[in-house]
Amino acid sequence: MSGSAAWARALRALSLLAIDPEGLCGLHLRARAGPVRQRFETLLSTLPGPARRIHPDLSDTALFGGADVAATLAQGRLVWQEGLATQPARLILPMAERTPPHLAARLAQLLDREAKHGLILLDEGAEETERAPDALIERLAFGLDLNETGWQQAQATLPAPADLDAARAHLPEIRLHPDHIATLTALAARFGIDSLRAPLLALRAARALAALNMRDAPNDDDLREAAELVFAHRATQIPQEEDEAEPQDDTPPPDPETDSADIDETRGDIPDDMLIDAVAALIPPGLMERLQNARGVRGMRGAGAGARRKGNRRGRPLPSRPGKPDGRARIDIVATLRNAAPWQPLRRQGESGARVIIHPSDIRLRRFETRSDRLLIFAVDASGSAAMARLAEAKGAVELLLAQAYARRDHVALIAFRGTGAELLLPPTRSLVQAKRRLAGLPGGGGTPLAAGLLAGATLAAQARGRGLDPALALLTDGRANVALDGSGGRAAAMQEAYEVAAYLRALGLPAILIDTSARSAPETAQLAHGLGAQYLALPRADANRISTAVSTTLDATAR
Repeated sequence: MSGSAAWARALRALSLLAIDPEGLCGLHLRARAGPVRQRFETLLSTLPGPARRIHPDLSDTALFGGADVAATLAQGRLVWQEGLATQPARLILPMAERTPPHLAARLAQLLDREAKHGLILLDEGAEETERAPDALIERLAFGLDLNETGWQQAQATLPAPADLDAARAHLPEIRLHPDHIATLTALAARFGIDSLRAPLLALRAARALAALNMRDAPNDDDLREAAELVFAHRATQIPQEEDEAEPQDDTPPPDPETDSADIDETRGDIPDDMLIDAVAALIPPGLMERLQNARGVRGMRGAGAGARRKGNRRGRPLPSRPGKPDGRARIDIVATLRNAAPWQPLRRQGESGARVIIHPSDIRLRRFETRSDRLLIFAVDASGSAAMARLAEAKGAVELLLAQAYARRDHVALIAFRGTGAELLLPPTRSLVQAKRRLAGLPGGGGTPLAAGLLAGATLAAQARGRGLDPALALLTDGRANVALDGSGGRAAAMQEAYEVAAYLRALGLPAILIDTSARSAPETAQLAHGLGAQYLALPRADANRISTAVSTTLDATAR
């Protein structure tokens, strides 16, 4: 889509929002900061109704209301402060790609209420995985992308306010036909859109288009344009052509003189292929490939480091932010005084004494951020005749990962299980010298105590979490357990215990990958990976580089 076409589409969406803001809910805009986005925000200010600009760090008190601590202390009685949710408004959220999950849930709850709120997401993400939460995008009618639009292409403006007011007044008179929703629902299903909100939003868009054109009901053009605006950015597949033969219709054509009065022009019997072509033409190039590549990793951040935790007690200091004391956050005294100092001469006018006058807007709250280190636990099957080859591969993979440990803050540990039990050969470390010393001359042979190896990994993971680490498990095995936890033989009992320990590990929420090293994969191994909740990867002839790459890629995608 050209830049001018994208801008025209954005203006159309804004016009429909001005006509039916309650039914269409809002829009999601992907555009980096610049003159084009600034012009779009200027047009937003011309829409009717109040607007409130919010921040990704918006607190529940600011959104839903709560006790005003500063005013309560000053007046000696409980003073309740109303939140943004109490007054219907158009909420504008910049940096929407940084919206935390808890705020996304609160805003989604707010949109689902009958509070007549709207939401504008200003998304500045540079990568496909850097985007606003799907829970919010799904509830908004329109998705726009102005990253390819230049300043010269963004000169068109909205229709005259009088025209929009007339359309808004005409909106309640728009009549709908039952076939409209059936047509839009079937079209959404063809494009792989599984949410029923999409056809409902498209129907509201078609009503607004009919009102804008001062018609009594949506026609075929309104349905097609509504589908283009609402469905194009939601599509997850491109409909395939159907080769089925068209059924023969022996019904005689209607008599123009007798049946013309019975034809309902509001039904919108637009051919399906025309609707499909219209929507498919607006699907962004490469969308299907990006969806496939981003499947399962959307919303992930970072390059493999441990989990990021924001708090108000300990960690790396972050810039202080304005806020309301709620008994949990610490007040940054220095920042508060620094913010209040320039206003003291003005505030002291007419008052005696040298006291410092602090207003609620001066209060700054301290913030910290901690990033826990990650621990990669290698549990390697050291049994059987091929044990030495697997151990050599594991040794090379551990050394490759350790080479990146300083930059990625990863620790590595190695557990080998053979004979009747498991042994911790390499405790959690980031020392490459120590790793090479411990990995030299690893023994092999004997039975396969798979349950013992998994249990040793679970024990080490629990200990690591107690020390503030984020553990992840990489299991290299052929999945053919034959030694139980008590050291007795028997394949059936050994596999049953392995499944039980795997279920325990899954309950712990431990990210894991199972690398099948057998020459011929067995169904038991895939079943074990499923019970473990792990990514299954069959690498019968894997070398150290492939194992290291597979572990890094999978665990980075599953890290939270």
